[in-house]
Amino acid sequence: MKIFYPLLAALVLILIAIIGTGPLKLYSLFGIIIPYIAFLIFVAGFIYKIIIWARSPVPFCIPTVCGQQKSLPWIKANNIQSPSTTWGVIWRMASEILLFSSLFRNDKAELKGAQKLTYDSNKSLWLGGLIFHWSFLIILVRHLRLFTEPVPVCIIFLQNLDGMFQLGMPTFYMTDIFIFTALMYLLFRRIVFPQIRFISLFSDYFALFLILGIVISGFLMRHFYKVDIMAAKITIMGMLTFKPLTTGNMNIVFYIHIFLVCILFSYFPFSKLMHTGGVFLSPTRNLKNDSRMKRHINTWDYPVKVHTYEEWEHEFRGALKEAGLPVEKKR
Repeated sequence: MKIFYPLLAALVLILIAIIGTGPLKLYSLFGIIIPYIAFLIFVAGFIYKIIIWARSPVPFCIPTVCGQQKSLPWIKANNIQSPSTTWGVIWRMASEILLFSSLFRNDKAELKGAQKLTYDSNKSLWLGGLIFHWSFLIILVRHLRLFTEPVPVCIIFLQNLDGMFQLGMPTFYMTDIFIFTALMYLLFRRIVFPQIRFISLFSDYFALFLILGIVISGFLMRHFYKVDIMAAKITIMGMLTFKPLTTGNMNIVFYIHIFLVCILFSYFPFSKLMHTGGVFLSPTRNLKNDSRMKRHINTWDYPVKVHTYEEWEHEFRGALKEAGLPVEKKR
């Protein structure tokens, strides 16, 4: 049931797009109105989440580190994985965001036999996550050619690099296969491994099925169900200039693709996918590990009325003496 309901939800969304742009011919709704609404929800939700996280108090120095903290001069410190300077934090954040360094060190623990706990390397999750995120980023940047005129040279270079193994027309992009393979692996491990399946929620499967639907519809639209790219670009450029127009001669797979992308954008700020922005505001990552060098004072601490032990003893002195319990002050 954990897998069935998210899959059913993704299929219902595809069916809505098919019916809406097929028999009902609601091209303006699916091609203009829904994308505008999705973009507004994405921007507003993203800003709201960032503001909430930025305003959250961080009273303590709580960086999660895996290296020697800077202390005595003759003890070698790890300046990247246990940074005590701003540049160290920047390098650590860069390695985390670009290379998933903490996930690279991930190990799996298994109980073999009755009482034997073993640890083993688990680099497959790191590799799958790295391939997925980088492929997703490259595909997203490639799509900027539909939003710009003229197309920047850097986007053309990235597009040519991605399609360097030309296998015919249209261009075959490596990231299409990479992201599909990575998604299938991430879905496979949630289904097969009982520990991961136990902690997986509806939202975990739904995000995977939603992105998988976007990838498959985009691949079909490019290689099997031809779409007029120039007409699509004219529609997108018209929306950017607030002069939207749409044509009904676009393939239905195009509207399925656009609708799923809109759902993903609307869902993004309110899901676990928001870790894209949250990683920059995580105190376990963006704080310096300098607790031995600097005293950290809780700036959110406010004066509260306290009841000291002396006051408590004075209040219950009679009862304490009557019970034979010792008191600090004899009078």
